[in-house]
Amino acid sequence: MKSIQRQLSIGLIAMLLVVGLLLAQTSVWLFDKSLRSYLQSGLEDEAQTLLLALVRGPEGILLDSTRLSASYQRPYSGHYFRIDAPGQTWRSRSLWDSELKPSSTPGLQQALGDGPQAQKLLTYRGDYQRFGKPLSIYVAEDYTPVLKSVRRVQQIGLAMGIAALFVLLLLQRWLVHRALRPLEQTRKQIAQLQQGQRAELDNEVPEELLPLVGQINHLLAHTEETLKRSRNALGNLGHAMKTPLAVLFSLASREELVQLPEIRKNLEDQLEQIEQRMGRELGRARLAGDVLPGAYFDCDRELPSLVSTLAMIHRRDINLQWHAKPGLRLARDREDVLELLGNLLDNACKWANSQVELRIETTAQGYCIWVDDDGPGIAEEKRSEVLSRGIRLDEQVSGHGLGLGIVRDIVEAWGGSIELEQSDLGGLRVQITLPIRPHI
Repeated sequence: MKSIQRQLSIGLIAMLLVVGLLLAQTSVWLFDKSLRSYLQSGLEDEAQTLLLALVRGPEGILLDSTRLSASYQRPYSGHYFRIDAPGQTWRSRSLWDSELKPSSTPGLQQALGDGPQAQKLLTYRGDYQRFGKPLSIYVAEDYTPVLKSVRRVQQIGLAMGIAALFVLLLLQRWLVHRALRPLEQTRKQIAQLQQGQRAELDNEVPEELLPLVGQINHLLAHTEETLKRSRNALGNLGHAMKTPLAVLFSLASREELVQLPEIRKNLEDQLEQIEQRMGRELGRARLAGDVLPGAYFDCDRELPSLVSTLAMIHRRDINLQWHAKPGLRLARDREDVLELLGNLLDNACKWANSQVELRIETTAQGYCIWVDDDGPGIAEEKRSEVLSRGIRLDEQVSGHGLGLGIVRDIVEAWGGSIELEQSDLGGLRVQITLPIRPHI
């Protein structure tokens, strides 16, 4: 979101700068052109006045000074003239000891000429006939005040442009923030989906976002339905395989095989491995992982029934307790969490003497789950061996039926970790750390 606002701001600044510079230069050029056209009319009138000031004298053409403007008499007044006739040249007194350079083309001169005291002169040349003689009259006016005014206008315009640009940027940021607010709300809702705080996105969004929200909701519903069908199909497959395996176990125990103990033993071992592998792989395939963003596990609602079910299954005097913060919800699939906790608590109840304890807490990094029992536990040198080999514990340590296979699969699917430690109750502690899903 911030990147979009930054890109829009940079784009707006670049566009406004280019447009502003073009408008400023065009405005200055049009102003200068219009002003020169206006001054040209005045210079032509001055040239006509100077032409009339030329009179016939006893020795030829004379310049009648009484007909000249007073500005031509005052030194460096900013108004100058020069008249070139065959064999004669007249220049205004205002030039003092400077010269007004002649030009080769008639009309208003495009380039500003150099005048006295660093003045810039706008010069007009007119060609005439007077008393049968050709004349060239140059009339010049100081253009420096105009240039200063233009620079002053440019400075004021620049300051106003910067202020306007700043105001436009603030307005643009406000408009962009307002326009992208629904998108930010949708982003937060997607983050809530990941944390299990909602099951779908709200449809109360602008018309442009409605197709996107609809597609996401459709995808969520389709994913959930697909997962349900897959779980049902895998469950049906598991039940369908139980009968053939039971028949094979029954055949392996028939009297005909009593006389062949080695073959019987190998057959039973192979069938048991098939049953264990099938159960584990079916359990692994049924994991939802992170495919359902809106799924969550409500501890207050699910744990009491889970504990009650385990108490009914084991039917012996075991004090099974659980501790979780009121209202705690794990942002994970409900079925997966039930599978995880069910396996841990079931195995803890099998080997506990009288007490099993479950604790679930939240941390800055995620969730922590502890399952403690007061049973015989596992020797320390065997714990790392079990976890490093990634196989079921009951295949490695005789007398311990702790099925960690599906538990390890679930934890690995969530990017978590599992450790075996000595419990404060005297038995085994299984500690599981799960990361929180990252926000989008």
